[in-house]
Amino acid sequence: MSKIVYEQGFLKTVAGLPKAVQVRTALSLEWLSVDAFDSRLHTKPLKGELAGLYSLRIGREYRILFQFIDKDTIQVFDVGHRREIYR
Repeated sequence: MSKIVYEQGFLKTVAGLPKAVQVRTALSLEWLSVDAFDSRLHTKPLKGELAGLYSLRIGREYRILFQFIDKDTIQVFDVGHRREIYR
């Protein structure tokens, strides 16, 4: 099980999301801590300017961006709508 470290402002951003997305976010973070490549998360590495980061899906519309700090620690950066998160 990995430790999840939150970037400053992440939890505040989550609090501003619709309630259903907040619930799915909590569930996704739980899965992430157990297995970052759980098939329910649709984890994928990012390219270009975001190389080194990964994204996971929260439903169809929302994504979480994160990176591996070491084998036991994952840093979560941001959560948002898929149209805006990669900018």
